Amino acid sequence: MFEIESKSQNEITIITKKTTIKIDIEDAVVDAGLAVGKITGPGEFEIGDATIRGIATESGKTIYDVEIGGIHIGILGGIEEGLDDIVADILCTSSVRAVREIEPKLVVSMGNVDGMVSELKLTARTEKKLKIKNLESIPATKEVVVLN
Repeated sequence: MFEIESKSQNEITIITKKTTIKIDIEDAVVDAGLAVGKITGPGEFEIGDATIRGIATESGKTIYDVEIGGIHIGILGGIEEGLDDIVADILCTSSVRAVREIEPKLVVSMGNVDGMVSELKLTARTEKKLKIKNLESIPATKEVVVLN
C-alpha cells in the first residue's frame, strides 16, 4: 500500500511504509531524505520498497517510472517526450497526448484539469491523498484525480 500526494503542479510525493519520496519533475530531483542527499537526473535506483527509473528525454529533461508492489507510476508533468519508455498504471501528467499514448488506468492531473477532462471525456474527482492498496484497487474505469 502507498499514497500519492501533490502540493504543487511540478511535484509528486509517494509515501510507502518504509519511506517518503518527493519527485520534482521541473528540476528533475528525487528527494527521499537519503544520507547521500538528493538524486538528480536520469538513472535507476531503489529507495525502500520503490524502484525508480529516471529516463532522459531528447531535450535533456527527465521523466520517471516508479514501481511499487507491481504498480507502475509514470511521472511526466507536462513533458511529452519519451512516452514510448513509460508503461504506467497510474500516470501523473498534464498532457492529454501522454494519457492517450500511454493509456493508464488512472490519471493524476498535474495541470489544467478542466481541459484534460473535457478533451478526454473523463470524470474527475478531488482528493487530498490518493491511497492505493494494490493493482485491483485502481478503478476499472479510467478517471482523473486532482490532488490538493
